[in-house]
Amino acid sequence: MAALNKEQLHDFLEAAYDKYNRPDFIPSDPISIPHLFTKKEDIEISAFLAATIAWGQRTTIINNAKKLVEAMDLSPYYFVMQASNNELQRLQNFKHRTFNAVDLEFFILSLRNIYTQHGGMEKVISKKENIKDALVHFNNVFFSIPHPKRTEKHVSNPAAGSASKRLNMFLRWMVRNDKRGVDFGIWKSISPALLYCPLDVHSGNVARKLKLLKRKQNDWQATEELTKSLRMFDAKDPVKYDFALFGLGVFEKF
Repeated sequence: MAALNKEQLHDFLEAAYDKYNRPDFIPSDPISIPHLFTKKEDIEISAFLAATIAWGQRTTIINNAKKLVEAMDLSPYYFVMQASNNELQRLQNFKHRTFNAVDLEFFILSLRNIYTQHGGMEKVISKKENIKDALVHFNNVFFSIPHPKRTEKHVSNPAAGSASKRLNMFLRWMVRNDKRGVDFGIWKSISPALLYCPLDVHSGNVARKLKLLKRKQNDWQATEELTKSLRMFDAKDPVKYDFALFGLGVFEKF
């Protein structure tokens, strides 16, 4: 592909965004899990859990996330708040790659603490305006109760240099609201302009080919560099181009 000037690149990204930001793509994406629900807390809890295990084969991620919410009686918020020790035992067989029942049980207890003591996930994350600071704060609150050391690796921390792809994806789902039926836009206290683009192997490779990203590693610095590039094309909603980068990488092997 020949190098594009800024206007051509903008048109190219807009076309790909339009192509992939459609409800038709929901079934093949982990975002299909929170789309099973209508209540705000059910949406955000199921989204957070689905995003947490969103690595590996997409069909496996979706199947395992579905099993997870089914084990919670398709009432994630009620389960988080009310599950007895016996009911938590239902999760004993859950496993997705290195995320297992030990991690999941702590996630439930930590989320319960966040909803009972801190006013919920949106309140915790919106405490800081800068998203990096917000994610660091969320990590601190999430692990503020006694927890297995092994579980820390399942909630990324940009302070440690992580690209925090899954948390940024979760925030995209919760915050963006373009009325197209894919992202939820149920968190009104955070502006889409502040979000960072989820960065993984697919979006990173496409971004480098399009000269939107020079940094070789997929880390927080690369996330900042990519998002800064995308803000040149839409400062109010830079993360909409995640649809373009991911779609081009996954579906078109760009």
